[in-house]
Amino acid sequence: MISIYSSAENKQLTKLENIEAGCWINMIDPSDEELIFVSKKTNVPMDFLKAALDEEETSRIDIDACTLIILDIPFTDMDDNSLTYDTYPLSMIHTDKVIITVCLKNSKILADFTTGKVGSFFTFKRSRFMLQILYRIANFYLIYLRQIDKKSYMVEKQLHKSMKNKELLQLLALEKSLVYFSTSLKANELTLEKMLKLDILEKYEDDNDVLEDVIIENRQAIEMCTIYSNILSGTMGAYASVISNNLNIVMKLLAAITIVMAIPNMISGLFGMNVTGVPFGTTGVGMGFWYVVAIVGVIGILVIYYLNKKDMF
Repeated sequence: MISIYSSAENKQLTKLENIEAGCWINMIDPSDEELIFVSKKTNVPMDFLKAALDEEETSRIDIDACTLIILDIPFTDMDDNSLTYDTYPLSMIHTDKVIITVCLKNSKILADFTTGKVGSFFTFKRSRFMLQILYRIANFYLIYLRQIDKKSYMVEKQLHKSMKNKELLQLLALEKSLVYFSTSLKANELTLEKMLKLDILEKYEDDNDVLEDVIIENRQAIEMCTIYSNILSGTMGAYASVISNNLNIVMKLLAAITIVMAIPNMISGLFGMNVTGVPFGTTGVGMGFWYVVAIVGVIGILVIYYLNKKDMF
């Protein structure tokens, strides 16, 4: 899918039908025909346009007739009614006339630009626009990392009384998301530092510190990701033991109940045998029954008291 946008100074973002100078071409999982069309119209190499369509593409910079910048950006997805986190490559292509973005999935980062949630950006100021995208990417990493931290805290509260693997598997999925984030953030850091060193973007006068701010935000996200990952790893080990301990407590309680219930069964079995010389055999039928019940009750109370002293109840 191809969407073409343009904005002039002090004017709102408008959607265009054709490619023109100063526009932004946003491509989401484009077809081969769309790639060929854009390549012919903008003279951008086909391999530049296809770079971000490979899920395993790493963050990098490539300079030819135009500049290609690929960064990993965060995404959220639903898996088994649970929110998961992953990363996908986003390519930004800077030419003399247009800026092109290519991604496999529709990103909320870019959607915020098209829906007016990001103010003060203009498609013809290509370098500044790219810096604004970079800053939004770093911010979204921080937002999603905070979401992961809150979600892990909620799962931990459920684990206190859980005996199932569901919560532990949720923590495992969050830990896997943190691994994806950490790998992508470190790759992005190398690309951003290379951008700062090569000074490949022609910045406006008031944009001199923007790229440095992006690098600082990215480093903060890396530190947060490392901290959360270490905490989550320790938590998973601890709560695996908690789940096992909870199960042991239930099994101990069931064993104690089985012991208590075995006493009346054993005594009633003995008194139910068709033999002579049974105690209370000469006593009236009614009184003999109550004697047996009393004996069972006393023994049961003693056993319960003993097991309670042994912390089995």
